[in-house]
Amino acid sequence: MPYDAFTAGIEPGGLRSQEEIRILLCYLLTSVNSPLSQQEILESLQGAGLANYFELNDALSGLTEKGILLRDKAGNYSAGSSAVGIARQLDTALPTAVREKAVAAATELLAFARNERENKVEVHKLEKGYEVCCHISGGTSDLMSFTLLLADHRQAEMVKRNFHRSPERVYRMLLALVSGDTDLASDLLKK
Repeated sequence: MPYDAFTAGIEPGGLRSQEEIRILLCYLLTSVNSPLSQQEILESLQGAGLANYFELNDALSGLTEKGILLRDKAGNYSAGSSAVGIARQLDTALPTAVREKAVAAATELLAFARNERENKVEVHKLEKGYEVCCHISGGTSDLMSFTLLLADHRQAEMVKRNFHRSPERVYRMLLALVSGDTDLASDLLKK
């Protein structure tokens, strides 16, 4: 395929063809089998260095206009029946590494979004600093919650972001520490 796409921000092995980018979008939305927002698509594919921001937006727009990708009222994209067919027929057109990297990035993003939805973090500005309250959900109630006092907003946002990356790991680490299971705590720190 001809190299006809902008290459700014593309890592080696990334896509440089508009056709490959369209195929990748169809493959991604078919593979994750879950609607994704434009921001999630851009963050996962651009963040992985697979495609240029402008090319992704152009491809999303074009595929949606043609009815290949569907967009719901909330603005989330999903694969239409044509996208499923394109992904099945043309998945060999994309290198395996690109396909795997795209799906892994999107899956990680979806897990982060689920963690954010299920495990709440509240940030409150205080007279001196910020209070961050983290809640680890057990379904209908909290399994654990804790509050940290931090010096500034940057630290508060960093704690919030890191907590949402792996609330289950935070839970296991705190449980290991307060139960005295130093072996488990050491193992968790190595990961």
